[in-house]
Amino acid sequence: MKPEKTKTYGMDMTSGPVLKKMLLFALPLMGSGILQLLFNAADIIVVGRFAGDNSLAAVGSTSSLINLLVNLFVGLSVGANVVAARNFGAKKPEEIRATVHTATALGIYSGIFLTIAGLTGARAILSWMRTPPEVLGLAALYLRIYFLGMPATMVYNFGSAILRAAGDTKRPLYYLFLAGVINVILNLVFVIFFRMDVAGVAAATAISQFAAAFCVVRCLRKEKPPMRLEVRKIAVHSGKLAGILRIGLPAGLQGILFSFSNVVIQSSVNSFGPVIVAGNSAAMNIEGFVYLAMNAFYQAAISFVSQNYGAGNFPRIRRITITGQFCVTVTGLALSSLVLLAPEILLQLYTSSPEVIRAGVTRLSYVVRTYILCGMMDVMVGALRGTGYSVLPMLVTLIGVCGLRLLWIATVFRIPQFHTIETIYVSYPISWLLTFCCHLISFLVIFRRDSRRMQLPQPGSTETPDT
Repeated sequence: MKPEKTKTYGMDMTSGPVLKKMLLFALPLMGSGILQLLFNAADIIVVGRFAGDNSLAAVGSTSSLINLLVNLFVGLSVGANVVAARNFGAKKPEEIRATVHTATALGIYSGIFLTIAGLTGARAILSWMRTPPEVLGLAALYLRIYFLGMPATMVYNFGSAILRAAGDTKRPLYYLFLAGVINVILNLVFVIFFRMDVAGVAAATAISQFAAAFCVVRCLRKEKPPMRLEVRKIAVHSGKLAGILRIGLPAGLQGILFSFSNVVIQSSVNSFGPVIVAGNSAAMNIEGFVYLAMNAFYQAAISFVSQNYGAGNFPRIRRITITGQFCVTVTGLALSSLVLLAPEILLQLYTSSPEVIRAGVTRLSYVVRTYILCGMMDVMVGALRGTGYSVLPMLVTLIGVCGLRLLWIATVFRIPQFHTIETIYVSYPISWLLTFCCHLISFLVIFRRDSRRMQLPQPGSTETPDT
């Protein structure tokens, strides 16, 4: 039974048709990402429908802050994914075993740290973000309860990263589906029947995250060696920690810089009052589904490139990057077009307020129309990160996203005739375009420098073009 299980869920990314395997890998990952976003979407829909616009604004105004606090550790899980995938490609069982237990330990420690940070700093940071006074208390309460579930969130993220490194994206999808059902049921029970408002949706999310974490830990404990998780062996191995930090720390810092610019933008959005904040929050949730569908190919690029890098299969890396760009382009165009066909109908899922709906349509018309640039940029980052270039994407993001958005808010937005919500939204596509161009130039320079190694066929290679 064990060999069949490994064959069913695992995937050899170093051979076979790239497009077919990337789709098989990315589609469950896409479903997992969308289900994870449904945790927050369920919160927003329930409070918007049953608790009012202030509660909707309170929950929505926390998303940028949550991303800011967790992105460093999500980046470390990317590092764990890269290190594990390289070891799978190189077929080094002892290295895989050490990576599994180091990643689990990091998940536990980072979750505890985030819980403490969320409990102690939530209200102060929300005040700094100029959260409207009428929603500040609700937002702080939501954050404190939400962050009680951070240990589970981090354990799930690190455990899923290990499974993805082996080519398994199906079981994380199953676990998130179960957690999503729990989340929705508890949302309705806590808010409608117990009148817990934002505290109810936060508690529902935290409980559902513990369910997902339990499932992924149970899965790893039942795996065959070297992937099997043994509780008594959970510890940080210095060699694996160094590799995870080398890839993951720049990835996490990039996420922090990206989120920091969004926090600054959110604070500017907050200055326009609860209606704009609520509309912005609902629109961001809709955009999130498009983003996570595209982001699946970024994560696929990381795992595919990392396994082939570990196996020394360099010609295949180039094909993986091109295939990833093709997939993310088609996905981004299709989903963005669907959103723009009926934005009002989608926003009505979150609120019945005409003013909030109009505010949401304004954001969607500016942001989702050019979202494809964000997806293309991320796939390029995934390819660079999978081959070991992690500092470079961080620096490019610092300049192209964080730097430009901060400069935009500090200059253009301060001009009286441009002090509008539309001016804020324009900064998104401009920063994506600039950052994508920088990543593209970096990619071309690096691969031109390594062109001889990348193009020479490896011994025993049977690569043929995909059709």
